[in-house]
Amino acid sequence: MKSFALLFLVVICGMGGLGQKLKPKKRSNGEEINFRTKTKDVCTMSMNGDEEMKLRIECKSQGMSYWCEFTGKPSVCRAFRNNPKIYWNQIAMELRKLPHACESTQVLKITMCQKAPTEALMKQIAAGMEPEDLANQDKSLQKTSTSMRGAGESSVKKIGKPPILPLIKPTQHGQGSENETEAMKLAREHCWESLHGFCSYIIGIFRG
Repeated sequence: MKSFALLFLVVICGMGGLGQKLKPKKRSNGEEINFRTKTKDVCTMSMNGDEEMKLRIECKSQGMSYWCEFTGKPSVCRAFRNNPKIYWNQIAMELRKLPHACESTQVLKITMCQKAPTEALMKQIAAGMEPEDLANQDKSLQKTSTSMRGAGESSVKKIGKPPILPLIKPTQHGQGSENETEAMKLAREHCWESLHGFCSYIIGIFRG
C-alpha cells in the first residue's frame, strides 16, 4: 500500500513538472519602452500582436513630433521566443544610437536574430511628422474666418438700408385715381415692400 502511494506521488510530481515545461512564456505584448535618441528626442516604443507583431515608435523633438510603424514575424526567431523582452530592449538600444528614430530605419536588425529568416525582420510600413503648434494654427484660421464673416455681415447691413424718400411737391386736387396710381408706383420704387401702403398714403397727401 505504501509503495502504491509513493508511486502515485511520483507520477503527480512528474505531471506537474511537465506542465511547467509546456507552459509558454509570457510575451512582451502591449508593453512600452521609453528611450532617447542621439539628439535627445524623447521616444516611446510600443508592441502589439501575436505571430505577426506591430511596433510603433512615437517621438517628440524640438517643436515637432514624429512617428513610424514596423511589422514583422520575430516569433520565427528562436531567440525571440526564448526571451522577447531582450529582443525589444536590443531594438531600443539600436534606436538610441540614431539622431532620428524613424529616418534610415527601414529595417530593424539586431544581433540575436541575425540568422533568422527574413520574415523575422521588422520592416517599416508607415511614418509621419506633425508640428506641435498645428493646433494654434487651426485656432488662428478660425478667428480669421470669424472676423471675415462679421465684416461681411456689417457690409450687408449697410447695403440693406432703405433709400431716402425724395420730397415730392404737392399738386392740385382733382386728379383722383391717377394720383393714387402714381403714388403707388412711386411707393414701389422708393419704399420697402411692407411699407408700400403707408408710402402710397404719404405720397398721395403730397400730390393732393
